[in-house]
Amino acid sequence: MKEELSIDIIGLAGACSYALDCIEAELVNIKNKHGKRVAYISICMAEYWKIQGDELQDLAMCALLHDNALTQYISEELKKDSVIDFKKDLSEKKTYLHCVYGENNITKIPFKTDVSNVILYHHEHADGTGPFQKKWQEIPLFARIIHLADTIDVIRNSIDSDDNSWDFMCQYLSQNKDSLFDSVCVNAFLHVFTKESFMCLSDDSFETKLWEAIPREKLVFDWEMCKDVADFFAKIVDYKSSFTSRHSIGVAEKASMLAQYMGYDSITVQKMYLAGALHDIGKMAVGNEILEKPDKLTDDEFSKMKNHAGYTYLILSEVNDFEEIRDWAAFHHEKLNGKGYPFGKTAAELNEPERMMACVDIYQALTEDRPYKKGLSHEKTCEMLDDMAQKGFVDSDISKKIRECFGGI
Repeated sequence: MKEELSIDIIGLAGACSYALDCIEAELVNIKNKHGKRVAYISICMAEYWKIQGDELQDLAMCALLHDNALTQYISEELKKDSVIDFKKDLSEKKTYLHCVYGENNITKIPFKTDVSNVILYHHEHADGTGPFQKKWQEIPLFARIIHLADTIDVIRNSIDSDDNSWDFMCQYLSQNKDSLFDSVCVNAFLHVFTKESFMCLSDDSFETKLWEAIPREKLVFDWEMCKDVADFFAKIVDYKSSFTSRHSIGVAEKASMLAQYMGYDSITVQKMYLAGALHDIGKMAVGNEILEKPDKLTDDEFSKMKNHAGYTYLILSEVNDFEEIRDWAAFHHEKLNGKGYPFGKTAAELNEPERMMACVDIYQALTEDRPYKKGLSHEKTCEMLDDMAQKGFVDSDISKKIRECFGGI
């Protein structure tokens, strides 16, 4: 029987939501787990309509990924203006752009039901005064649910005292019923939440309830679906910094190419592509003042930079049965002599795919153009890899395979 790659896609979306939360925390002071709280509020509201099964899972996926285009939006639009108020701009001026980008991006994700226009319209107002001037009857129910849940969590986060948050929220919803929010969604929220259950959003207990409520059914991936999903996540990571605009995609492509060249089966080739796409997801938790610093990093800054591989490990640990791909992704800065990071693993502790990923990451970084440097030639890069192998940093046999495999590209 042919082996097939099956992935906990909702867990992967949850892991990605944490990475996106790091960006929002950096820019607009939204606390971590924003995406998961929006998902939890959304699925609680879904009880009002008795939404279950595949529909509930897809609602949760959309909620977890509602701001998937945030890094792309910032990279392509906000950075055109050197003096910008991120908080004001994100909430007022060009909201529709990240909705458009986000809607386009999620076409790569294998949903089980029709989620058209859910991300596109998740900032629309019930009275038609939102970015696309759509009234509530023209907006998909999931978009209306996520809009209310998103707004509630942002406001809840801004209130100093939890004791006052519930009363304030009820008043706010009442004042904005049939303007910002349609009355049906307001009624749904007030039907399923009490003051006590609302207060639970301030601790981590809601996350346990979230994962208990959502079906975490694995999806079987063919090669094209694997590439689509991997590219979706790689795009989010690579837009984080202009310095690495195609780095994750490049590592994914070359890691899978090398695995195929070295005779691995098709499932391992797919896994290597996915691990390559996700290897730098931990960089979402590192500030751009470090990622894009033109000068040499201080010891403290370099220590924070090194944390990104550890964050990759932690983020991908949220996905069920993902340990192999997680390790291939997270160990890309480990060295055979035990002086790598984040775990200081030795040669005896690093298997061949982990060694391959480390070499491919170095190769990709050295050969690609960055704003501060021109990419090196294949020959020069291979010479440097050979030198690293002699020093005990990387595997010499894999270095030789890279010379052979990538020589014609």
